[in-house]
This record gives sequence, structure tokens and C-alpha cells, in this order.
Amino acid sequence: MKDNISEANDILYSLTDKCRQTCQIDPALYAVHDVKRGLRDINGKGVVAGLTEISEIKQTKTVDGKEVPAPGELYYRGINVHDIINGFMSDSRQGFEEVVYLLLTGVLPTASELDAFRSLLVSYRKLPKNFLRDVIMKAPSDDMMNTLTRSVLTLYSYDQSPNDVSPENVMRQCLQLISVLPEFAVYGYQAHMFYNSIDSLVIHKPEPELSTAESILHMLRPDSQYTSLEARVLDMALVLHAEHGGGNNSTFTTHVVTSSGTDTYSAIAAALCSLKGPRHGGANIKVSQMFDDMKSSINTSSDAEIRQYLSDIIDGKAFDRSGLIYGIGHAVYSVSDPRAVIFRDFVKNLAKEKGVEEEYELRSKVERLAPEVIAEKKRIYKGVSANVDFYSGFAYDMLGIPRELYTPIFAIARIAGWSAHRLEELINAGKIIRPAYKSICKRREYVPIDER
Repeated sequence: MKDNISEANDILYSLTDKCRQTCQIDPALYAVHDVKRGLRDINGKGVVAGLTEISEIKQTKTVDGKEVPAPGELYYRGINVHDIINGFMSDSRQGFEEVVYLLLTGVLPTASELDAFRSLLVSYRKLPKNFLRDVIMKAPSDDMMNTLTRSVLTLYSYDQSPNDVSPENVMRQCLQLISVLPEFAVYGYQAHMFYNSIDSLVIHKPEPELSTAESILHMLRPDSQYTSLEARVLDMALVLHAEHGGGNNSTFTTHVVTSSGTDTYSAIAAALCSLKGPRHGGANIKVSQMFDDMKSSINTSSDAEIRQYLSDIIDGKAFDRSGLIYGIGHAVYSVSDPRAVIFRDFVKNLAKEKGVEEEYELRSKVERLAPEVIAEKKRIYKGVSANVDFYSGFAYDMLGIPRELYTPIFAIARIAGWSAHRLEELINAGKIIRPAYKSICKRREYVPIDER
């Protein structure tokens, strides 16, 4: 058996070497053929691939007829997110469910419409009979994103009309997925801890009177207890992550897969697979790990040592040697990420409540110093600032949310945007999305096997 494994590995490595040699493309050729690699131009601006009315990201303003960088703004259905948040905060309400309604319908709900919508979401929280036992508890994974994806795909088998892509049926499917995703994530984590880490198994059923944020904390914590500030911070995280334009990787994936005419479960599963990637939804975990490494490596009370650490990261000498200062910089925003600006104050208040102001101050230092170090070390075409991931991981740490659930929390929020974009793609019934790739492979003659 050992010899067979060794032989198989030798073949595997040989195949990989051949693939590596033949797949390598000269980077200069992308410029020669004017390829917008990553669907972005040389300045990092995304290629326009579609139209949407769901959300808008603003990062520039016009001055003397020229576009110049400006503080970032985010709009949901044409309404500034700042105004949406100020609206529900002034009424001492949580806002995620209202945002879901707005994203899906394009209108703000009345009080009675919002109450009815919340009741509908609560009614959809009930999992199919034995689903928890037969799907989530069996073969638990240490990766909650895989657990989410498997659970979503399995729901297909419980749906009497899984392939019906009429807007009414897709709306139902999306609302059900929005409602049960928190259970998939939390129960999947509890099963993993019980079977793989020999921890106690705690399963709380969702309570009908709780919001999405409150329900997550209730199901996750053994005693189901949480403060109003904790629930408000988590609700704010959900609001800020709910949607971010049609061009981000997972939302664009939703559009691409939806355009093929496939079912809702497959489209959302594809978006989940995209979000799992550390370049997309997994960045907040990297931020937390980076700060762990920083605190164990240097004297974090010294600005000079922090500067040197950040410089070493860029040079590939510190942390994961990727050259990236995680949580700093964004594909779109330059002057500021509006989500980070909004979330910062909530995180600061939570740090006070938890008695970890020093941790918050360290992040403030890095937020101030990192752009300076990057500007000194790199030639950049735009400014850089802290993005929402810079603070979300810290917030989740303070909320006692395990790191295995960081990206699933992102998914629990972003499925609202995915659902809205799926419906928009279906209702507009556009062509299947099919960009072009240019072949640069030289033509060759086929060689008979005995002559190779």
C-alpha cells in the first residue's frame, strides 16, 4: 500500500510540474493584448459589465472637470447608508431586517409592512424535519463555509419547486435561505466543536421575537445572554455587510451563475464558495491573526516598532509573508471606506464596555501608521485606508464569536444582496454572461503516441 501511495504521489507531482510549466503566461502579454486582468483596468477600476439599481459605491468627486478621490459613500437603493442607519438608530431599532426588505423590494417598509416581513422571516426559520440531525450533525466540518454550502445545496431536495425560477418562487427561496443561514452556521459550528473538539453540544432553537443579530447570539452562547450593545454591534455589522455593488466577487458570481438559468440553491452555493476565499470574505480572520502576531512579536506601545513591523510585512518578512497589511486598502475605496468609518465608533463603544480600550487604541495606531508606511514603500496610484474588515474581526472577537464563524457572519449578511441581485438578473432576463479569453497558444501538429 505504501509503495502504491508513493507511486501515485510521484505521478501527481510529475503532472503538476508539467501543468505549471505549460500554464505560465508572461505577464507582459496582458498589456500587449489589452487584457483587463481581473476585469480591472491598469488603475484598478472595474470594467463595467452590467447595470444595477440595488446599490452604488462612490469613491470620487468631480473637481474642475476631473475625477478626484473622495471619502467613500455607499448607497442602498439610492439611499445613503449613513441615513438608513441614522433612521433606525434614532428609533432605537435594529436595522438588518429593514435593510433586507429595502434591498429586495427597492422601497422602505412602513411599520406594519416591516412587522409582517419580520414575521414571515421568523416563520421560515424552521428547518425541515430531521435536517439538523441528518445533514448538519452528520460529517461535521471544521470549515463552516463548506458546512453552509452543503446545507444550502441539500435544501434543494426538500423544496417541492426547486427549479422554478419565477420571481415569486425565487423570492420565497431567498427569504427562506436568509432566515435559516444563521442556524446552518451556528449549528454547524456546535456540531464541529462537539465531534471534532470534544466540547459540549449546545443547541438552542431560535426564538420568534428575536432579530437576526439577537438570534445569532442567543443560539451561539450556552447561556443565551447578551447585552443590548452587543446585539446592536452585530446588527450593525450585518447592515454594513449586506450589500456592496454588483462587481464584488461573490455578487458577480451570483449574476454569472444566475444568468445560466440554474436554481437558487446552486446560485447561492456558488456565491458562498466565492466568499470563502481569503481574498474576499476571509480577510477579517487575517486581520485578527495579524494583530495576534504583532502583539507577540513587538512592543506595540512603540510607534517606531509598529512602523518597522508594518514595513517588514510589506517586504514579506513578517506575519504570513504575503506582503499585505490586512484590513488596509480596498479595490474601490481610497480616501475612506464608509463602512469602516461607521463601524469604528460602535467598535470603540463595545471596547469600552468590554474593558479592552488598549486593543482599540492599537488598531487606531495601525490605521494611522499603515497608510504612511505603504506610501513610503510602494508606488501607489491611489490612497489607502482601513476597510471594514479592519474592525469587524475585532468586533467579533469582543462578541465571543469564534473565528470559524467570521466569514459565515459575512455570508449571513451578504445573502441579502445576493438575493436582490439574483432577482434583478432574472427579472431583466439578460444574456448568459460569457466574457472572452484570448488564446495565445501556438498551433501544433498532433504526434502519434509511438513517436512522442
